[in-house]
Parts: sequence; C-alpha cells; structure tokens
Amino acid sequence: MGFADFLTDAGVSMLESWVTTRSYISGYGPTQADVASFKALPGPPKVEKYPHAWRWYKHLASYQSEFSSLPGDPSKAYTTYGPEKTEGNLNPKDAPKAVEADEEDDDLFGSDDESEDEDAKKKREENLAAYKKKKEGKTKPAAKSIVTMDVKPWDDETDMKELEQNLRAIEIDGLTWGASTLVPLAFGIKKLQVNLVVEDEKVSIDDLQQQIESDEDHVQSTDVAAMQKL
Repeated sequence: MGFADFLTDAGVSMLESWVTTRSYISGYGPTQADVASFKALPGPPKVEKYPHAWRWYKHLASYQSEFSSLPGDPSKAYTTYGPEKTEGNLNPKDAPKAVEADEEDDDLFGSDDESEDEDAKKKREENLAAYKKKKEGKTKPAAKSIVTMDVKPWDDETDMKELEQNLRAIEIDGLTWGASTLVPLAFGIKKLQVNLVVEDEKVSIDDLQQQIESDEDHVQSTDVAAMQKL
C-alpha cells in the first residue's frame, strides 16, 4: 500500500482522492503520517486542480511548529500511507511474471504434443479458435472519469435551488450527476460544487460546461475543480 511519487501528477492525484473524504492522512488528528506526506510535497498543490489536497496542505502548515511532537513513527516514509497498492506503485522487478496470452489459451485445451493424433489435434485447434473468437467479442468496460465542477452564480441574490434544478435537468447519455454542496465565496455569494461521473467517449466536459453556462439567468461561469479517471 502507499502513495505514489508526489513529484508526479499521478501521485498528487492519489493524495487529492485520499483527502477528499478525510481531514488527515491517518486517523482523526494530525500525525507523523501527515508530516511525512507534507514534507514529501515540494509545495502546496495547485488549488484549481487539487482543491482538497491544497486544503489539507494549508491546514497541516499550521502545525509545522508541532511536527516533532505529533504522534506516530517519524521514520516511516510517506509511501507507507495512503490507498491500497496499485499497479502504478509496484516496482517492475517485484511484479508477477506475465503469462503470454496465447500460451495461456493453449493450456486451456491441452498441450500441443507432437504425439497426439490428428483428430485430437484438430479438435483442440477448433476449440481454441472458438474460445479466442468469443474472447475477442467481449466488449471492454467504458472508460469513465469522476469530475468535481464549480458552478458560480452572478451574485448573492441568485436562486441557487433553481440553478441546481436547471443543472440536473441536463440529461446526456453517459452522464451521471452526483452529490453537491454550496461553498462560500465572498460577500455572501456561494458557489455550487457538484460531482459527476462521465463516460469519456460519450461526454465532452467542454460541451457540458457550455450547456450549463447557457442558463444565463443563474450561471456566471463554471470551472473543473478536480478530475480523476475511474
């Protein structure tokens, strides 16, 4: 288990995903897990791209004078914390040896022994061909992304309920609306922050933003706060 390199977008995206539903890396208060992760970052993540990681980083910065006294093991690397192990975290030399697809498929229908008779060999080849045809016919699952979008109103008098109703009335094949919340901006103005899942081949985020912004009575602008492949 563990985070990937925080010097890469993939690593910071893992952190963003991890702290989206958490205030701290581990547990319910700041620990050495937060300290190790904080020090591994070269600076605060970009708030436009990683709003939750930026929030966590700024919060941890307020504890800098207490880092040495926080609970936990300071000798542990930040890569020992975070989500379960993924293929991206594996060292290539530790990865299991891949089995050649053709070799694996052949084994399903017996060995290619030179001593087998012609009828058995023909039957095996027919079974193998039928299996490969069936395997190739299977459709791959559609690639999807989860998006956090900020929708900003014109002013504090904008009816945010109507804004959200109009937004959720947008129906596109491959689009699924998720949870939303109102986030304070300034001067009593609140933006709507909404999560959505899209099928990458069916839904254009740019086109979706234009469709949302066409509600000119309520919407001033939209921004993609975060985006991650599922």
